[in-house]
Amino acid sequence: MPTLVKLHGTDAPRSPSPLEIRRYDAGNLAEHLPRLGAYVAGKDRTPLSRHPEWLMVLHKAFGHVPHCLEAVEDGRTRGILPLAYVGSLLFGRFLVSLPYLNYGGVLADDDRVAHKLVDSAVALADDLRVRYLEVRHEQPLDCPKLGSRRSDKVNMRLPLPSTTEALWKGLSSKVRNQVRNGMKHNLAVAWGGVELVEEFYRVFRHNMRDLGTPVYGERLFRAIVEQFPDQAEFCVVRSEGRPLAAALLLHGRGVTEVPSASSLRRYNPLCANMLLYWHLLERSVQRGQSVFDFGRASLDGPTYRFKKQWGAQPTTASWQYYLRSGTAADMRADNPRYQGFVRLWRWLPVSLASCVGPLIVRGIP
Repeated sequence: MPTLVKLHGTDAPRSPSPLEIRRYDAGNLAEHLPRLGAYVAGKDRTPLSRHPEWLMVLHKAFGHVPHCLEAVEDGRTRGILPLAYVGSLLFGRFLVSLPYLNYGGVLADDDRVAHKLVDSAVALADDLRVRYLEVRHEQPLDCPKLGSRRSDKVNMRLPLPSTTEALWKGLSSKVRNQVRNGMKHNLAVAWGGVELVEEFYRVFRHNMRDLGTPVYGERLFRAIVEQFPDQAEFCVVRSEGRPLAAALLLHGRGVTEVPSASSLRRYNPLCANMLLYWHLLERSVQRGQSVFDFGRASLDGPTYRFKKQWGAQPTTASWQYYLRSGTAADMRADNPRYQGFVRLWRWLPVSLASCVGPLIVRGIP
């Protein structure tokens, strides 16, 4: 029913306020972040990766140009869509929400607002003449302009109990035995922020080289813990002072994510990686979180099976695209055209891969 106001002694319907879409960029985004962040914080079970301050992290670490769309009605925020402009001579130009992270896309009060934000993002993609607009949704948005979709992976999530005792009892006997095995080897576990960046990165860059994947620069991880000092932290598992496994943990509203975790394969018999994940889960329960997000995985692949053994269950991951040229598959790591590159990369010295990798990966959406 429309709201009524008194007009010359009669009741008349008041016209609804128009929905305005505002766009912020590197020049003025910072001053609006407190309000935009407060809007996200008001949503239940929101991963930290949905926070608009990630645009500042990506700008510092990669030089990506930030754009943030805000839907405003009656002076109130009704939805946001953070976007990063990714450009390189090697791969071209893209508009992504958001690079590095598993989640992004529209956060809105209703579908009407969501569609308005997508319309504005499509117009921006046309203005910037990008190859495509990519929005990393969980549930697909029924929008004709997002005509292409990637749904070959799933998000792996574990509902968390209220106590670590219940968490431990909920694990299979096989997993508990592997965690105990890690404990028997007197592995030390350390938590921290910026002071652990170098140890984390030492493990991470080695593991990424072994996978045949260009590594993100250390600058990214330093920027993350500096931007989110109370919500982002590293966990490092050591043996006699040497880091064997490490992870970055992000604590959002009810949801904890692990966007990056690695271990040195030659130390697998010590079960350092299993001990690492136990401590990640334990930490999340101690912080009162209700969901642990293991990240994405291909159904029935090795990563999927690793995460499933902890009790994680698959949920939808629907990355949607507005294509202007090429296909969404062009930049996928599993594209057959890149397999020769992957095999070659695995033979590079870690030091060389660590120097060249960040220059390449910053241009990959």
